[in-house]
Amino acid sequence: MPYEMNKSQFDQVLSLPAAKRYEHFISKVTDWEELWTLKGPDGLVLFGDDSGKECIPIWPHPDYASALAKNTWSDCLPEKLEFESFMEKWIPGMSQDGRFVAVFPTPNEKAIVVDPWRLKDDFLSESERYK
Repeated sequence: MPYEMNKSQFDQVLSLPAAKRYEHFISKVTDWEELWTLKGPDGLVLFGDDSGKECIPIWPHPDYASALAKNTWSDCLPEKLEFESFMEKWIPGMSQDGRFVAVFPTPNEKAIVVDPWRLKDDFLSESERYK
């Protein structure tokens, strides 16, 4: 179950610059141990960034994913990814397939595109703060 968030919090985070949204994403996902992507009739959403990298978009909360689904991917719904599975299976799989992670794209701003292993390192660094 995702964390609770009101409209004001949603709008405030959505308006953050990409680097701050990335920090928010790392913190929330590490704390709640779930993340979200979009799934359509043909499977999970993939897109290419400006440099041609194939990316999987992810968010810390389904409402953020839904915000993008209203525009670009109107036939898609948020799909929950378990944190442990993401760390153990998805990261190596994305890396092996040459895919990248598009962290927290919004309707008005692009995502930060990162290598899956960098994302894993950032999650691990954040989790060290909880110890």
